[in-house]
Amino acid sequence: MTPHLHRLPPGPVDLTSIAPDAKPGFDGKKQEGKSALFALGDELSDLQERLFAEGITGARRRVLLVLQGMDTSGKGGVLRHTVGLVDPQGVKITSFKAPTEEERRHHFLWRVSRALPEPGYIGVFDRSHYEDVLIARVKGSVEERTVESRYRQINEFEAELAQDGVTVLKCMLHISPEEQKARLLARLAKSDKHWKFDPSDVDERERWPAYREAYELALEHTNTEIAPWHVIPSDRKWYRNLAIGELLLDTLRGMALRWPEADYDVDEQRQRLLGEVAVK
Repeated sequence: MTPHLHRLPPGPVDLTSIAPDAKPGFDGKKQEGKSALFALGDELSDLQERLFAEGITGARRRVLLVLQGMDTSGKGGVLRHTVGLVDPQGVKITSFKAPTEEERRHHFLWRVSRALPEPGYIGVFDRSHYEDVLIARVKGSVEERTVESRYRQINEFEAELAQDGVTVLKCMLHISPEEQKARLLARLAKSDKHWKFDPSDVDERERWPAYREAYELALEHTNTEIAPWHVIPSDRKWYRNLAIGELLLDTLRGMALRWPEADYDVDEQRQRLLGEVAVK
């Protein structure tokens, strides 16, 4: 699979032209897709460890994976099946809920800045700063000119992140309303899934066209060369996980990560160990 298949081109965005059940670049079926994802694990883990080692030795580089999508689009599934392939000690996951009273007293990017990954880490945002231009537009909680201003502020913020060594990987999980309905019904069908169901999700479905428009505008205005968007067909869970795994792997490969050089004399330390009195 070519990761850039999902990269959004510049210009106006029409999500209806992107099939949510497509699997571009992959001819296999579900089980083959799951196997292909698992096969990425060793290299992903190796590159993630190199990134972590860099951070320990003073480098500033890190990765921020932004997962944005409608309810049931699979952000949690990506965390379990794709991000779960690497060492959790080198991952920082932040799930953004409705802003707290304290957060509302600050600039909308304040809480996001506090959640950024440290050098050497892969940070994952389960929802993100884009909630402040999506929900705000759909529900009219702020004026339209404020939303327009936030697009610019987000672009400036992400450009500053890039200058500080953050590689921003943005993925919109593109699901159809029919698949979302099926997933919500599946939650209601099993008592052990009832906790995952929220009646407000049904209310939000009535705003589907408004959310689609809000996403299209947000994607168009914040799809920059520094931090481009990737639209991931997400009706097939296994393909979604594989596509993001390929993107993450391609991103880490592109960083040309190297093991840090030792800041001590390796031979001297080896001789010390070989020449020591046996420990009893």
